[in-house]
Amino acid sequence: MSAMSYLLALLVGIFLTVQVGLNASAARYLENRAVMAAFVSFLTGTVAFAAYIVIARVSWPSRETLAGVPLWTWAGGVLGACYVLAATILGPRLGAAVFLSLVVLGQLAASLIIDHFGWLGFAQHSISAPRLLGAALLIAGVLLITR
Repeated sequence: MSAMSYLLALLVGIFLTVQVGLNASAARYLENRAVMAAFVSFLTGTVAFAAYIVIARVSWPSRETLAGVPLWTWAGGVLGACYVLAATILGPRLGAAVFLSLVVLGQLAASLIIDHFGWLGFAQHSISAPRLLGAALLIAGVLLITR
């Protein structure tokens, strides 16, 4: 793994934290309508992707290619929408550190299981003692942050 990959992943973590605050602010300006703030967030993201596709001249997949994508894979957009809405509502209530530490804990728990079985196209990485120790330390960190 290159240092750039680690740096980009860290940057995405920063973006997620900022996104929670931005969406919560938008909800306040929209008369505490979290669902509208989440919608606008997705809409602006869609516009940004559309602009990139046009500028970079990314070609559209063929109808046959799209038809070959399993239906269940499109649930990723629904899960993303659920995250954005939950972050918009829960971020201000819990605070950024508590909310995101719980999110990361949930991500770690799911990722350990997904990696262990090699689900969803991820390479298989068995659960091991060092991975479980890392998870336990993260749980301890979450407990410390939430107190």
